[in-house]
Amino acid sequence: MTSYAAAGVDIEAGDRAVELMKSRVARSRRPEVVDDASGFAGLFDVSALLRYTRPLLATSTDGVGTKVMIAQAMGKHDTIGIDLVGMVVDDLVVCGAEPLFMTDYIACGKVVPERIADIVGGVAEGCRLAGCALVGGETAEHPGAMGPDEYDLAGAGTGVVEASELLGPDKVRAGDVVLGLASSGVHSNGYSLVRHVVRTAGLALDASLPELDRTLGEELLEPTRIYSLDCLELTRATEVHAFAHITGGGLTANLARSLPATVDAVLDRSSWSPQPIFEVIAGHGKVPQEEMDRTFNLGVGMCAIVPQEAAGTALEILRGRGLPSWILGEIIPGTGQARFKA
Repeated sequence: MTSYAAAGVDIEAGDRAVELMKSRVARSRRPEVVDDASGFAGLFDVSALLRYTRPLLATSTDGVGTKVMIAQAMGKHDTIGIDLVGMVVDDLVVCGAEPLFMTDYIACGKVVPERIADIVGGVAEGCRLAGCALVGGETAEHPGAMGPDEYDLAGAGTGVVEASELLGPDKVRAGDVVLGLASSGVHSNGYSLVRHVVRTAGLALDASLPELDRTLGEELLEPTRIYSLDCLELTRATEVHAFAHITGGGLTANLARSLPATVDAVLDRSSWSPQPIFEVIAGHGKVPQEEMDRTFNLGVGMCAIVPQEAAGTALEILRGRGLPSWILGEIIPGTGQARFKA
């Protein structure tokens, strides 16, 4: 007899996955979340936005790329969802928006309830760290299109910012200071190059390398740092002109997106030391500095551009929140470029 289960889709497994993830999702709840009895949609009470004069909704969507393949190879699935949230909410906060809620989407070859619950649990934990709610999602089983142990995930988030407090290039001036906010490691960009290096150099994910204090796989699975609450606190406590989320394209390319055409950002490479994992990638893969620069964050996950007189206060706030930060560079008259000091 032909059935959906015979075709490779297990509805009962999907239902069990939903039950397993419920308690984890609940930890990300915000007071504005409204229950939808049908479960077809996520509801969020926006009456709180009435306190805004001109609220602007911000939205972002992203995934985690081939980092999922490291998680699958390691059999560890409870942190990859944190990466997803970081990629979404830290794009939102660049304009000064407070992340409000997220939804996620998981496609997999076979629903393994415990694995799906771990993935969604990571998303929920990321939302908790970001101060937003996970209000819904979808898990789709794609037998034949994906292997039974393969999956991919994506998410979308919504935030809000007062129009008069919108951050961006138009606020940046010559004389401003660029602050570097430390990354937790590779984050979620450049993993196609990472996997190429691991493969061609004959490295094993369970290898203990002298440069690292844990296995290579554990280092590569370090979750993306989530900056949203730190950045929002900074905007409340002192003057901030712009942020730049350092993702694919590297430090200078992403920072340039937050500059007007009248200034340049000049960065001091000697002001920080990238984490050892970047030395491992560059050394074992024989990756030139230029390629490292344009592929990875190299230890800088977010930049804040602040007036010079606010730099000391901003650093005190960030360090008080346990976030390593430092003066990375300065803004000078120019043409909208970001570069390293010669």
